[in-house]
Amino acid sequence: MGVRGLTTLLEKHRKIYRDLHLFQCRLLIDGSNLYHWLYFKSGLDQNHGGEYAAFAALIERFVKVLRDCQITPYIVLDGGTDILEKKNETVMHRAVDRIKRAHRAAQGGQHENIMPTLVNLVFRQTLRRLDVQVAQCYGEADPEIAALAREWQCPVLSGDSDFYIYDLPEGLLPLSDFQWEAVERRGSNSYIPCKSYYTPSFCGYFEIQHQLLPAFAALAGNDYVKPHRLQAGVSWNQFAPAGGGYTGHMEGLLCWLQNFQKPQEAFEAALGLMGELSANKKAEVMKGLNLGMEEYQLPPSALKKFFTHGIAPPFSTEVAGLPDWFRLPLIQARLPPVILDVPLLQKMSFSVFVDLAAAPSAHLTARPLRQVMYGLLLGEGREVIERVREGLQLRFIPVKTASTASSLQLSLQTLDKADASLRLKVLLEALGVPEASLAPVLPALRLPVCVTCFWLQRAQPPADEEVLKALLLGLSSGDAFRGALPPPRQKLDMQVSHSLNQWQSCLKSSLQLNQLLGLPLPEPALSRLFEGTLVHQLVHRMRYRGEKRPFLKENPCSVMLFEAIQAVLHQIPPQESHRTGEDRQRQPLDDLTSTLQQLFPLEEEEEEEEEEEEASSSRWVQENLRLSELPSVKTRFTVKHRKNRSKNPELARKVERRGRDLL
Repeated sequence: MGVRGLTTLLEKHRKIYRDLHLFQCRLLIDGSNLYHWLYFKSGLDQNHGGEYAAFAALIERFVKVLRDCQITPYIVLDGGTDILEKKNETVMHRAVDRIKRAHRAAQGGQHENIMPTLVNLVFRQTLRRLDVQVAQCYGEADPEIAALAREWQCPVLSGDSDFYIYDLPEGLLPLSDFQWEAVERRGSNSYIPCKSYYTPSFCGYFEIQHQLLPAFAALAGNDYVKPHRLQAGVSWNQFAPAGGGYTGHMEGLLCWLQNFQKPQEAFEAALGLMGELSANKKAEVMKGLNLGMEEYQLPPSALKKFFTHGIAPPFSTEVAGLPDWFRLPLIQARLPPVILDVPLLQKMSFSVFVDLAAAPSAHLTARPLRQVMYGLLLGEGREVIERVREGLQLRFIPVKTASTASSLQLSLQTLDKADASLRLKVLLEALGVPEASLAPVLPALRLPVCVTCFWLQRAQPPADEEVLKALLLGLSSGDAFRGALPPPRQKLDMQVSHSLNQWQSCLKSSLQLNQLLGLPLPEPALSRLFEGTLVHQLVHRMRYRGEKRPFLKENPCSVMLFEAIQAVLHQIPPQESHRTGEDRQRQPLDDLTSTLQQLFPLEEEEEEEEEEEEASSSRWVQENLRLSELPSVKTRFTVKHRKNRSKNPELARKVERRGRDLL
């Protein structure tokens, strides 16, 4: 986002920047910009579904460096879409571009800067765990960050070129020059080497009036104004000094602006360069330019009271009518921005998965979950326009709201005060899982287990055995062997990838619904829950190297998790699934359960010590998962444990401790 070409211009004229050693200060951080920069710069996987554990560790290191340098970070995140949709053209163009890049990544395997879908949520969870001050705005974050930076007299860390235009007393620290991994020490203090930018330096260098900076951004073209769309473009290269080269357009505009004192004078003169325009067209162009300039006028900070006293700012008049209880969890980043977009705009957009253009959107699988969320936000008989990928384009699909048997008892205005058992019932009805079936599952895994059951019934094409088995191994024991496998080198398996994309979409939609309902199920730690590269490698080893149970003997707890999921499946009544509005009869659930029972074949012939290890570790896991409470879930481990413990109690105690370590 920002002023097109401005960052490139400043890279050419780096004398504008000042060297700085940052320490012992407040630092306002553009959170959306930061997590994109950290993830892409780190070289973490983009094509296999994300490396969330490694990303969480990266965030921890970043925050530790700031604190070691006595820098107090305040991270500000974007919220809902602008209700006037002033950036709609920019947003649409970038969404289509991401779709095309995702298709190229799926075909060729190269990184195309496609953000894995859960990165934003991992970022928020990790910051919360680290007790970092975070605020999620009701709308776009940039003006809120700039307003607070002006009041607090502190610098801003961002890579968004809009901050080159805002008047920031303590300047902008460009992310590209923020050397947080090269900390320097002087005496007892630690410093981060970086560059700082100040608008007076820019204006002095290019010899323009400071008050013309917003006019410069509007004439150059930013996210709000597109001169070419107004059929009013000007070739600013004609005013560029010799040697302008690839920045000639920007340098020519700046040279031309040297002749003016006030923005309106410049705008009137610019209209004269646009040729013969009708009166209506002139008015349209002038309106667009003024709109583009006004975006840099800063209101009083709405975040100051929140960061200092924990008080959420009031909603603006444009969003009047939303429940008042939304405000605090929204600004605390405990509610997703979609709960603003749906009631205010009746629209829903999605992240882009690395997927082939010929494949249907992976987000279609989770639509029934979203429909329940839409119903809670809008009520019955309403529609939400979903912006869904179809091929290499975007399609706008009207989707009706839906309700469950219990959700009609809830009112959005008082949802936060509704009985917890009723909110849980609504969530489980949406996921199609009976509450009683979750008893044997650890609380932290209940939502992922429900999501997996939902995905198994609705995935198209149906999930195959290796994918489910690898997913369960990752869910239950990923920490135990994360890093034990090398990164995937084989060509991306798009069938596996599409199936896992659907699972991640179901997980994300269930997380959003769970948050709206006030967390009736505990929110799982996403960084430990799923690792795309790991799951892909496990599938590859099972499918192409003939390993039926990679790492299973070291991780018998994954068997227990599988059996907990199987126990849930046994209690779900057969149902029909729906795919993009077309009824589709799936195989009976009994057949699916029969298939699931084949996923963890336990060979009869094993070494005695191996059996003893499995028995004892599994006993501890089974006790903690309370699987024994379900009479229908039995394993050979229970019988073996009694026999083996009596044979060698010391070995049993040893591997029992090992089982605890695995979980």
